[in-house]
Amino acid sequence: MAKYLCTVCGYEYDPEEGDLDSDIAPGTPFENIPDDWVCPTCGATKDQFELVE
Repeated sequence: MAKYLCTVCGYEYDPEEGDLDSDIAPGTPFENIPDDWVCPTCGATKDQFELVE
């Protein structure tokens, strides 16, 4: 599964880890995260993330 990087603060969303503080279970692809989810570090919106190549 692809990782995504916050372009504001550098937080990396790893789908294998999820985001337990936001009730995003491990194994959740970035595409399946709700649109209103925000970066747990800086609060950036989902559209401010880029695919890590």
